Amino acid sequence: MTTVPVFLGERSYDVRIEAGLMERAGEALAPFASSRPFLVVTDTHVATAQWPRLAAALERAGLSAELVTLPAGESTKSWQHLEALTDRMIAHGIERRDHVIALGGGVIGDLVGFAASIVKRGCNFVQIPTTLLSQVDSSVGGKTAINSRAGKNLLGAFHQPSLVLIDPDTLDTLGPREVRAGYAEVVKYGLIDDAEFFAWCEANGTALMAGDPEARAHAIARSVAAKATIVAEDERETSGRRALLNLGHTFGHALEAETGFSDRLLHGEGVAAGMALAFGYSVRRGECPPEDAERVVAHLRAVGLPASLADAGVSASGARLVEHMLHDKKMSSGTLPFLLARGIGKTYLAKDVDLADVAAYLDGA
Repeated sequence: MTTVPVFLGERSYDVRIEAGLMERAGEALAPFASSRPFLVVTDTHVATAQWPRLAAALERAGLSAELVTLPAGESTKSWQHLEALTDRMIAHGIERRDHVIALGGGVIGDLVGFAASIVKRGCNFVQIPTTLLSQVDSSVGGKTAINSRAGKNLLGAFHQPSLVLIDPDTLDTLGPREVRAGYAEVVKYGLIDDAEFFAWCEANGTALMAGDPEARAHAIARSVAAKATIVAEDERETSGRRALLNLGHTFGHALEAETGFSDRLLHGEGVAAGMALAFGYSVRRGECPPEDAERVVAHLRAVGLPASLADAGVSASGARLVEHMLHDKKMSSGTLPFLLARGIGKTYLAKDVDLADVAAYLDGA
């Protein structure tokens, strides 16, 4: 087992990573048990693919649980489902020391974490992420949220889990598209500040997505360690360090908004195209070597991820995409910071970006 600690003082917790860990989840969860059964929240897909494994593990440990199953998909991150879940938690008798279990991908983790942050002014939760994207990104760091009509993740809270259990074997039940979408977040860590890891991705990305267990374990552990370090330095994104984790997201969220936050463009696919656009725009500004941007595009396309507006199936004007960006939660005093790059592994936060210039760039992208 690989254990990555997230150091946050009294809110510190461990991320445990091991193939087959789901079968031993009962042992890990036993210290968090109370007089009530665990409330396990999942979606319709994961209920079939992973809940039987977790249920058996809990039973072996002498623990009981009740299952709450929500619809799969981004639309579940809504007021409607937040209200239904919090009502269920209250009816269950959840107390502030109790733990709710989020079993699923980023949607379930975000929703359950937000619900846990507000019920009884804050109860506890455990993340058991089952997608590559949630394992390497959203399950670690305590960002929880739902979407609003205006945009993605605009309603939420920072609320850290008590434990994260990652079993790479859960990826065996995912389709290739879901694995690819999660892989975009793996590549992100190399592009932020680890050129050596990006080179590893170029050499091993195809094997990872083909199911190579060593490649999967290495990518997950390295990604989690990178995020844990950044979160420990800047938990609430106040110093700017944690903002680096948003590489590709400002462009990507605009693409997701344009496609209706639907299966037309998965979050990771939007991030992939967004990272390519961020590197391309950095070249336009004269800050990034063109060959670095070309490497990013080439690798994303080599593994089947979108690396342009056309690849993402988006034909909207630059002005329309920038309009989506105006609802970005990072907007401050009318200015939107952008994550740009001076090269691979050299991402930085730019606060001098002219949105009209971004629109012009997107019109030609």
